Amino acid sequence: MIPPAAFFVLAAVLFVLGIIAFFVKKDLLTQFMAVEVMLNAGNLAVLALSKASGKADGQALVLFVITVAAAEAVIGLAIIVLVFRQRKSIRTDDLKDLKG
Repeated sequence: MIPPAAFFVLAAVLFVLGIIAFFVKKDLLTQFMAVEVMLNAGNLAVLALSKASGKADGQALVLFVITVAAAEAVIGLAIIVLVFRQRKSIRTDDLKDLKG
């Protein structure tokens, strides 16, 4: 049996990799995937905590978070497609003129 601490370490590593990818990569799609990796790292930590406590509350919470993340992914990808259609680029360097 794998101890919950191993899942916490894996979640922390995934979260840090997501942060690094978000700040290093310069296109919207990769940044969007990095945010999804960070969200899944949080889900993994909640699941590990739920398993360690022996309750199913965390599993139910993660199920709802995954459902909301699916809806967020659809909306985020639609926004990226619209930006690409307007600007012909999804690089963040090319979108500097969108600042308000």
